[in-house]
Amino acid sequence: MLTFADLERYVLTFPETTSGPSYGGAPALRVNKKMFARLRGEMADDVDDLTGEPYGEVLMVGVDDLGAKDAVLSSGDRAYFTVSHYDGYPAVLVRLRFADETEVRELLVEAWMRTAPKRAQKAYRETIGPLPGD
Repeated sequence: MLTFADLERYVLTFPETTSGPSYGGAPALRVNKKMFARLRGEMADDVDDLTGEPYGEVLMVGVDDLGAKDAVLSSGDRAYFTVSHYDGYPAVLVRLRFADETEVRELLVEAWMRTAPKRAQKAYRETIGPLPGD
């Protein structure tokens, strides 16, 4: 099962990327001090309408725009959802216990890329490899 700790270890290999507390102390992933994803720890014990069980670990990750958000949400994958708090905001929520690790990593790279300064993107290309769209 995919965990935030798994994703955090992966993302912290990206240039200028850090993890630190966010709203309510939940961990957030940032590049150049700008948040691009965070753990929604406040949701962990809430009951999920889909499963009838607690949500567990939920990741909020920014997406390109509302069209991209709609595309992810309309995929039919039960890992992805939203709540009214994010209406009109380009971000999706991810039920990590149902998520495909490769897909979530791709979302995180894309979110990082939109947020990272050019120097960090250049360093990524030099140390890790091409970015999406290269």
